[in-house]
Amino acid sequence: MKKAVLCALLLGTTCVGIAQQDKKATKETVHLYHNLFKLEKKGVMFGHQDALAYGATWKYQPGRSDVKDITGDYPAVYGWELGHLEQGANVNLDTVPFDKMRGFIHDGYERGGVITISWHGNNPINNKSAWDVTPGGVKAVLPGGAKHDMFIGWLNHIADFLLSLKGDKGEAIPVLFRPYHELTGNWFWWGKNICTPEEYKALFRFTVHYLRDVRNVHNLLYVYNTSQFKTASDFLERYPGDDVVDVLSFDAYQSKNPAVDSSFTKDVHDNLVILTSLAAQKHKLTALAEVGYENIPYAGWWTGVLLKAIDKLPVSYLLAWRNAGYIGNSTTLSHFVPYDKTQVSGADFIRFYEAPNTLFEKEVAKEKLYAK
Repeated sequence: MKKAVLCALLLGTTCVGIAQQDKKATKETVHLYHNLFKLEKKGVMFGHQDALAYGATWKYQPGRSDVKDITGDYPAVYGWELGHLEQGANVNLDTVPFDKMRGFIHDGYERGGVITISWHGNNPINNKSAWDVTPGGVKAVLPGGAKHDMFIGWLNHIADFLLSLKGDKGEAIPVLFRPYHELTGNWFWWGKNICTPEEYKALFRFTVHYLRDVRNVHNLLYVYNTSQFKTASDFLERYPGDDVVDVLSFDAYQSKNPAVDSSFTKDVHDNLVILTSLAAQKHKLTALAEVGYENIPYAGWWTGVLLKAIDKLPVSYLLAWRNAGYIGNSTTLSHFVPYDKTQVSGADFIRFYEAPNTLFEKEVAKEKLYAK
């Protein structure tokens, strides 16, 4: 039976691309997958990390978001982090309690938003942070490795949390799961200079296999997420396979002053051209999974730099990094989204919100992404 016909029988509609990779995926997860393909044609969803937990100047105020304070609307995509959950901790590496996170995820989902979750697990060799690049961690956690049994315990903590995410009707909340990200960099224990391509692929594939086939976690879409890259071959060097990936993505952060250097816009656009071409060939969704310019000191960054880089390409979502506030002894409020309309990029962020090809929660909720 042809795929389109089979999908029509199952979903009451014609599928876009191939079926989502988990053949036992919940109906809400399948509907989200196919509806996101349709939504790519309308614009890019805007996301923000930890949007409901805190802002640059506040924490744990019900219903609040720095994005909402400025635009009157929530982000369409909510990013969350599971680092330290593998240790059995009650709070993540950004100090967000997992119980609160579960509630925030429920709230965003029930309003019609999309949930994405990353995982910065500790280096299994020495249990130091994910940024510890002592080699051998990937090989150690694979079957037959010295840390494999410990790693299974870690994955069980992850599975338990993902299975605990429920909507009002008791249904499992779909999640775009983004483990082992920025794999083409050299700053994580799963990075390019720390493990071989074959080891990385095996790590990704084993994680999918264990969560999906052993723990029966069927509410996930899997996100393959590199750093920036030069060619399609660079992007695909550690690609674990079409059968375990639903979303192609990369991360990009502005560092040079865009007033005198336009390379960020060009480089991100060039990467997106490659990414969207690969996605079309492989029938995958696309994302700019992390993006930002810390403290956004350039007034026109949102529309003159970031939106220009996307330039009508079919990108499902972009996720701005978190508004962490004061970090350590810093006297500057770290933020990647304006938290006050009077800030340097505040007016441009409103223009970004009002642009016809950017999608925030009110617009996305109308699409009923979790239904046929």
